[in-house]
Amino acid sequence: MSHEQATLGEWLTEPLPGDVAASIDRIRSTEGVERVVVLPDVHLSGIFCVGTVVASRERVFPGAVGSDIGCGMMAMRFEAFASEVIPDNSGGMRILRALRTLVPTNRHSDRTMPDALPAELSPLALTSMPLRNRAARDGRVQLGTLGRGNHFLEFQVDDDGALWVMVHSGSRGMGQAITQHHLARCQRDATGLAFFEVGSAECIEYEADVAWARRYASASRRAMVTTVSVLLETWFGAQADADSIIACDHNHVASEDHYGQAFRVHRKGALPAEDGQPGVIPGSMGTSSYHVTGRGCAESLQSSSHGAGRALRRSDAVRRVSRKQLALQMREVTYDRSIEKRLVEEAPAAYKDIERVMRAQSELTRIVRRVRPVLVYKGI
Repeated sequence: MSHEQATLGEWLTEPLPGDVAASIDRIRSTEGVERVVVLPDVHLSGIFCVGTVVASRERVFPGAVGSDIGCGMMAMRFEAFASEVIPDNSGGMRILRALRTLVPTNRHSDRTMPDALPAELSPLALTSMPLRNRAARDGRVQLGTLGRGNHFLEFQVDDDGALWVMVHSGSRGMGQAITQHHLARCQRDATGLAFFEVGSAECIEYEADVAWARRYASASRRAMVTTVSVLLETWFGAQADADSIIACDHNHVASEDHYGQAFRVHRKGALPAEDGQPGVIPGSMGTSSYHVTGRGCAESLQSSSHGAGRALRRSDAVRRVSRKQLALQMREVTYDRSIEKRLVEEAPAAYKDIERVMRAQSELTRIVRRVRPVLVYKGI
């Protein structure tokens, strides 16, 4: 039985590379997929590209969510000028050293006895015993840790000189565990693509665990921002502006109404952008990021890019970007030079131009504020 190809919406900075175009075409031809949206930060990552939105009515595709379920952003302003908190590189390095201890990239389960998970993250809410055990052990330990790869914590300055903190992190291994557990229970189409039938017991359980992972990732980001708030108040008397918080995530599946119909909307590296909905779109660790509100564009399934998007694979960045080039690109930002050799994977040159990305999606989001990094903390 043939399947009519899904409709397509594109907001791009440049023509799609051949491998990305082939991936998009395959997804559009997948049974059950009704609309695909391609955003300007799109890049290849497995079967489903990062920077895409997939809408279906009868099927849920875990691959269209990705394994780091709930990965997202949180930003908050402080009643302080950035220049007061980080007057120079030595002041910034003092903060970096504190962050290594207070906001670790990882904790070892056998050496750590943190508090129990909060009530809203009870392991009992998960749908299987292996996942409950994982949450009670590793999930409890990793809550409030940053992770590695493209996750980061930045101190930023807005155009008025005010200090902001922004965190990008995910579900710290829990999303991966949930994805792997449920993939083993999926049906497969003729091409081997994994899916659930909407309304099936397996789909209901997957979506329940996705909701748990999203709550977990959000709580983890909030824990890190709270830790930073205590540090800044203790050291500098800088008060956090709780009303300024912007929180969003960009790896999920949700039931939403579009075009007068109910869809399962999968976002893999895509930001929800309903009319007036606040969001954060990061650039790279050496370039601007943007606070935005959505415009509610129907054709994009009320979505926008989740960031600048990678221009170079990690292996390509290691080959093409030298440590000297990284230092030049980061000349106005405090960062840990002891891990410079590994940081080239995340060099600004490894990412697309955020200004072009924002122009390409001007009908999807309104820019509220630009912020620039003054200190970057990453775990590689």
